[in-house]
Amino acid sequence: MQFRQKALSKLQSPEELDLPVRLARPQGRLVLAVTFLVMLAAAYWALTGSVSASQSAPGVLTGPQGGYVLESPVTGQVTRVLAAEGDSLTPGAPLLLVATDEGDEEVAAVAGGRVTTLIAREGAVLTAGDEVATLEHPPQGDEPLVAVLYLPGDSASAVPVGARVDLDVQSAPRERFGVLRGRVQAVGGAPQTPEQLAGFLGDAQLAASFAEQGNPVAVVVELERSPDTESGYRWSSAEGPPFVLDSRTPVTATIRLSEQRPVDWLLP
Repeated sequence: MQFRQKALSKLQSPEELDLPVRLARPQGRLVLAVTFLVMLAAAYWALTGSVSASQSAPGVLTGPQGGYVLESPVTGQVTRVLAAEGDSLTPGAPLLLVATDEGDEEVAAVAGGRVTTLIAREGAVLTAGDEVATLEHPPQGDEPLVAVLYLPGDSASAVPVGARVDLDVQSAPRERFGVLRGRVQAVGGAPQTPEQLAGFLGDAQLAASFAEQGNPVAVVVELERSPDTESGYRWSSAEGPPFVLDSRTPVTATIRLSEQRPVDWLLP
């Protein structure tokens, strides 16, 4: 009898129009509000935010003119070494004294420059054409160092001139001194052969290491100057390392490519 009474009541008011309709529980409204706010924040970021892509590359600090390999013009035995690594020589200054069949001969630094690597040692026997030293071409005036990076051709083509570059310097640990700041000054137009690399770097082994993955393209980075650091260049830290940077120091670069708005990815 009780069930029959409920059925009659249902028939009398089938739509229950006299009862309030509950659209959602309070918890559901909270989830809906949070979802709306997240979507609104994402849309704002997509329209006004930016994402910066980056490219990593190995390189080396060097003088703007690069270096060269000095070869012995004579055959004989080295009797005396007249210079040391780090010495700056004027053009024609003697580097070695070699005993030959025709008497003692000097091996001179033809173009002058700073001795970066001394290969020949006292007592070594040389044949004409042997490499005896590598030298860095002397700077023109007060030219600062540059960083030369080597990238695969397809990667180098995406690097714009003026892009910001952060350089991890091998002799200055990032954890203590931060990174060296610079900007892309020039991007090479064609890949370089190992011979071209060695001609600029003045070091066949170093050139071979950069050419391991094929003939790379050179990217020249101008280092930002600062009068407030010992090195004379700007670092991410306040003072940078307490010493002068040396050429031929290996670096690892992070090149900051052009920034894009996330919404650009959705546009044709």
